[in-house]
Amino acid sequence: MVVSMTGFGRSKAESAQHAVTVEMKSVNHRFCEFTIRMPRQLLKLEDKIKKYLGQYIKRGRVEIFVIIEGAGALKRSIHVDWNLIEDYYQFIKKIKEKYQLNGEIQISDFLRKEELITIEEREEENEELEKLVFQTIEEAVRNLLEMRRLEGEQLEKDLLIQLNKIQTVIKKIQSLAPKVSEHYQERLEKKVKEAVSNKEVDEARILSEVAILADKADINEECVRLASHIKQFSQLLEKDEPIGRRLDFIIQEMNREVNTIGSKANDSEIAANVIELKSCLEKMKEQVQNIE
Repeated sequence: MVVSMTGFGRSKAESAQHAVTVEMKSVNHRFCEFTIRMPRQLLKLEDKIKKYLGQYIKRGRVEIFVIIEGAGALKRSIHVDWNLIEDYYQFIKKIKEKYQLNGEIQISDFLRKEELITIEEREEENEELEKLVFQTIEEAVRNLLEMRRLEGEQLEKDLLIQLNKIQTVIKKIQSLAPKVSEHYQERLEKKVKEAVSNKEVDEARILSEVAILADKADINEECVRLASHIKQFSQLLEKDEPIGRRLDFIIQEMNREVNTIGSKANDSEIAANVIELKSCLEKMKEQVQNIE
């Protein structure tokens, strides 16, 4: 079964105290990578979330956004450094006395100093919130996986269409292959006769040279290997596991065989079919980059 690495999943759950929204976005990547963005008080859950997601996602870059709304998500309190305020107050009084400055000391003189009054955030255990977060993540990942599965089905259909085209083109090339040997023989006979003019031609030697050239130009072995690669590719599409990397490797091998056919068979019709094969393989390569 083909699974795409591209997808999106979203879920929202609410309790009496909180509302949790989770969004997941995945794109293709060589390995498996998770990036989680969530409130600081939930960072302790990061490894647990990654381990959970790793059961279902084996390849791709996944971004997870966790948004918490509601009271009590984070406890905050005001911290006042009274000792520092006292020192600051005495300092202002001394300056006023020393330089005979007018004006009263205002509370705003202290509120503007961040080092005197700060807001502290305190993490608190909240099992209900953590349970709600995981409940939302579970639903979001189900939605993500469903989208990846549906896109994978479309990718599989497109790949099978390209495979069928390749099989058709290979049959055309195989039907043209015998003509290559005949073409070599005709060309060689013509050149030899022109070279020796009316002198007697050693037909046995000509046939020997043709056989050598024909053996060098034989593309049957490459066509057989291509057929084997196509079979392996089709079998992989049916496996219920990550197959993207192996599919990519097989396409590389198929490209190698096609290039060999193009270099061996010095024939315009075969060359045209080789171009068609390369076009199909290029499309398949682009699609395979999105498969898990």
